[in-house]
Amino acid sequence: MSEETITDYLAQNPRMMGALFTLLLLLTQAGNGAAANMGTVSGP
Repeated sequence: MSEETITDYLAQNPRMMGALFTLLLLLTQAGNGAAANMGTVSGP
């Protein structure tokens, strides 16, 4: 059984590189949005 690294897999499937980039971008934005909602508001 041959081991295939992520680099080898992405070289053979270039569309997955774009999909992974988009997924990571969306997760980053969702994390920032969730963190912004958890802030406390002091005042009236």
